[in-house]
Amino acid sequence: MLLGYNTNGLAHHDLFDAVDILSDIGYQSIAITIDHHCLNPYGNRIDEQIGRLNAKLQSKGLRSVLETGARFLLNPRVKHEPTLMSPSSEDRHERVDFYRRSIDIAERLGSDCVSVWSGTPREPITEDQGFARLVEGLGRVLDYAIPRGILIGFEPEPGMFIDSMDRFKRLLSFLESPYFQLTLDVGHLHCSGETSIAECITRWGHRIVNVHIEDMRGSVHEHLMFGEGEIDFPPIIKALTGAGYAGGLNVELSRHSHDGVSAAQRAYDFLKPLVE
Repeated sequence: MLLGYNTNGLAHHDLFDAVDILSDIGYQSIAITIDHHCLNPYGNRIDEQIGRLNAKLQSKGLRSVLETGARFLLNPRVKHEPTLMSPSSEDRHERVDFYRRSIDIAERLGSDCVSVWSGTPREPITEDQGFARLVEGLGRVLDYAIPRGILIGFEPEPGMFIDSMDRFKRLLSFLESPYFQLTLDVGHLHCSGETSIAECITRWGHRIVNVHIEDMRGSVHEHLMFGEGEIDFPPIIKALTGAGYAGGLNVELSRHSHDGVSAAQRAYDFLKPLVE
């Protein structure tokens, strides 16, 4: 298991400075949230950035995953839109195209996975309609990812169409593939009341390809610094170890960028003794 940190918690930093900072602290993994200033696949410098970043990650010995949850990259006015749940097929295709571009970047960086989520329906739809939209879009994403050897880590997200492990299980019944894996967010499990978290990890350990970790309070979807929420972390680390998880344990504190360097250091100091 490798301690990691998400670049959305260093949103005010240059990407390459962020990599240096996290490596100097001791992190071994980096979760890269693609955004306007960070591997923007629509930018005219993307090839140069990928080349530089690949060289830097290798020189630092850092593993990576690619995160696709930027708030306003595709739509400057509406958070996270468009998604695979959007009413318009053109909008859903825009999200699929973004995922394909992310897969291309992951392939060039040798990243462990590309992490995605469902999105939220913006109009009343039935369960069958929702799953049909999602499965169709994810099917096209997998068709692109599989020949390139890129794993997709799907994240159940509070408030979205797929918001729990039970609904992820139903999604799996439509998309059973060794390339369709799980991004597990520890705080989301606690927020949604899916406890015990350790038992959930044991049950789903064979699917986990990416882990997000932070503190959180029950029923409140707010990512908190360790010690500010309610989560008991030693059993969680023990369960991940027992499940044989060897990927990134990636801290996600996207609202701490104003104090990013200090937050990254404090998170490392909290987690390091637990993983040892």
